[in-house]
Amino acid sequence: MALTFDDGPDPLWTPRVLEALDAAGARATFFVIVPRARRAAGLLREMLARGDEVAFLCSEHARHTETSRERVVRDTAEGLAGLRDLGVEPALWRPPWGALAPWTREVAEGFGLALCLWSADTHDWRGDPARRMLLEVAPALRPGAVVLMHDGLGPGARRSGCRQTVELVAPLVARIRAAGCEPAPAGEIAAKGRLR
Repeated sequence: MALTFDDGPDPLWTPRVLEALDAAGARATFFVIVPRARRAAGLLREMLARGDEVAFLCSEHARHTETSRERVVRDTAEGLAGLRDLGVEPALWRPPWGALAPWTREVAEGFGLALCLWSADTHDWRGDPARRMLLEVAPALRPGAVVLMHDGLGPGARRSGCRQTVELVAPLVARIRAAGCEPAPAGEIAAKGRLR
């Protein structure tokens, strides 16, 4: 199963997420907002050094369904160039909010990116307690599942921080292992053809 985090890196919350992952012995995929990544290049190096995957979310957090193809192409080109400047060559792309326009897949293919959405949503942006998030996401935890969380505060977040997400990591990893799976970066699971 893949643990994925969107809307970071955040200078306060991403290090705490990384600490929780380290404590659980788990790796994850981080879909980053490029201007935030530029300001936190050290966090990207830390993610990569510990075996996590850095993937592309956006430069500008805009729904593909509410913007033009040309604007998304420009955003993607600029974002990928920015990540390359940081030493990152992402293979995966998650459009903001998971909103796919009729042309999103074609744009992804044009940049050599595979789209990666999710099959288990923690809804952590609401600020629910970790215990409730685990109960809600548990039925979707099966081999190949992709779990959506956030290590930063994006547009529409109803919480003031990511503390409950940090607290969710350990019990979520334990639940995944109890199901006979191991948390791994989404790209590794996709390469084996097991991503759902």
